[in-house]
Parts: sequence; structure tokens; C-alpha cells
Amino acid sequence: MNPYNDKEFFNDKLSIVDVKARDNLERLYQIEIQLVSSVFLSDRIAYNWADIYAGQLQSGQKYDALKPTYSIWLLAENLLKSDEQYAHNFKLRDTAGNVLNDHGGIWLLELSKFHAQNIDSEDKRWLKFFNDGAKLNDEELPDWMITTEMKQAMNTLRVFSEKEHEYDRYQACQEYVRIQETNRSLLEKERKAKELALSEKEAERKAKEEALAEVAHLKQLLNQKAEKNPI
Repeated sequence: MNPYNDKEFFNDKLSIVDVKARDNLERLYQIEIQLVSSVFLSDRIAYNWADIYAGQLQSGQKYDALKPTYSIWLLAENLLKSDEQYAHNFKLRDTAGNVLNDHGGIWLLELSKFHAQNIDSEDKRWLKFFNDGAKLNDEELPDWMITTEMKQAMNTLRVFSEKEHEYDRYQACQEYVRIQETNRSLLEKERKAKELALSEKEAERKAKEEALAEVAHLKQLLNQKAEKNPI
């Protein structure tokens, strides 16, 4: 699906996700890979889930048209540092654990906490792949990788690797553009700073001239008063 969560008005906040998909039961999925954590990451996670969930209803639609929405986040850096569990499933619950509705939820998968050696489920298989895939030899795959999906994933990874040279050239071009834009921005800032300095100097000069003119005017008035009223 379109990864942009479009808004009705231009000044509304626009959120963008890595992958947005819908299955044959109309359930919605958001998948995000986050390499770097941030202070506001938990807020962003909650916002993106709510944005996709609420965005299902068009004008006039009833609430029974809502479908479950699942948000899956693969985190390279830990978000929940006080907990050693690598998988976290968040739903709308009360303090007793009662679920408000079964309309999906948010999964956080913290990759750096995943150290399982016994790969006995699909979720572990994928987490192991995300952690170790780049180190694997696609001609001598370990037993846990011998599935159709994992072979396809390794093939995709190999294609990316083969295109690495072209990607590096692209990145070099992008870096050149960034440097040129940065230099132009710095020159513009320097020009504006000089103009501001000149403007401030001109304002200071005018203020001094006005002050001297005022002093001269006051002296003239005092002299005129002294001539009219000699001691």
C-alpha cells in the first residue's frame, strides 16, 4: 500500500512508514526498521499506529468498518532498556489485563536483545536473519535458513550486495550535492551576516549623528536663553 498516510489538509501532520500492507482479511500492517533510537520514538510509534488505524474510515463510514491494525517495529537500538525481553506486544488493555478490543496492536522487536540459538519458530528465524544475514554465505546456509522464505531473503540480500558499487556511486553523487548545497548555504549565511553587521553599523552611525545633533541643538537653546537673560 501507499506508505504515506495522507491527510485531508496540507497543514496536518503527515506520517510515512517503511512498509504498509493489507492481507486478504483486510487487516492492516505497518512494518518499520529503526536503526537509531530517539527521545520521541515511543511517541512516534504510538502516533503512526493510531494514524493508520484511524485513517481507515472515510466520511460517513461506521465504526464496524474498522479492521485490526498491526504495527511491527524492528529496533537496532534498545528502546526499553530496563527489560531484557526482546519481544513486546502492546495492546489497549486496562490495569487488570483486560483487552478493550481485538483490533491489533504494536509489536516491538529489539534485535540487540535477541540471542536465541535454538531457532524453532518463524519469528525467531526472521530475527536471526536480521541480526546475522549479512555474515552468511548464501552457498552454505545453516539449517535454520533452509526454507523458501529464507532463501528468497538471502537472494534479495545478494542482489543488494551486487548493486553496492552502483549504490556507492549514487551516494558519492548525493554527497557532492550535499556539500555544494551546504557551501551555498554557508555563503548565504555569511552574506546575510555581513549585511546585518553593516546595517547595525549604519544604525549606530545614525544614532550617534542624531545624538550629536540633539546635543548641539540643546547647546544652541542654552546659548539663546543665556543671551536673553544675561546675569
